[in-house]
Amino acid sequence: MLYLVTNRHIANKDFFNIIEESIKGGIDKIILREKDLCTTKLLELSIEVKKITDKYNIPLIINSNLKVAQEINAYGFHCGYEDFISNKYKYDGVIGVSIHSIDEAIICEKKGANYVLAGHIFETNCKKGLPPKGLNFINELKKTISIPIIGIGGINETNINMILNTKISGVAVMSHIMASMNPYIDTKILKNHIQLIFGGDNHEQF
Repeated sequence: MLYLVTNRHIANKDFFNIIEESIKGGIDKIILREKDLCTTKLLELSIEVKKITDKYNIPLIINSNLKVAQEINAYGFHCGYEDFISNKYKYDGVIGVSIHSIDEAIICEKKGANYVLAGHIFETNCKKGLPPKGLNFINELKKTISIPIIGIGGINETNINMILNTKISGVAVMSHIMASMNPYIDTKILKNHIQLIFGGDNHEQF
């Protein structure tokens, strides 16, 4: 599975065009992560994005705002670890959580998360000054939890095979596609790597 995590602030092209071109290139799911928007503005944006994702039958996951996720009947709701353990979220769909340690992953699984977004795996400008978790982090997670693990952080065409070889459930990218001048091509290249390793099996079950 190949996820796109959005960030309109780093977009080099029209935001909606990037989303549509990335879907055409092979994105499987989209996490709409525009945390600076108020509920009203995020709802407006989500409605427009969902028109695109529905057109291509691509699941849309809303980050951080449960009300918006419920309002548009999104496929899923995603949040950070602290937010997840502080609230007893109930959602009629998939719930994902961003985690940065093995202990966090264990707790999320026990509390009912459907998947974890684990990172950052490689060096990335989004986390300047913070050392990456590396591939051992993924390997340890796989030994510890049974829910799907999605890797994020600095993933591109030069290192994607390294993380795919851990047999991870999926990978997520932000800047590699959001800041791309050709999101279709850059997405297609990543998707080709996934298909070469996993074949027709997208490897994620939920």
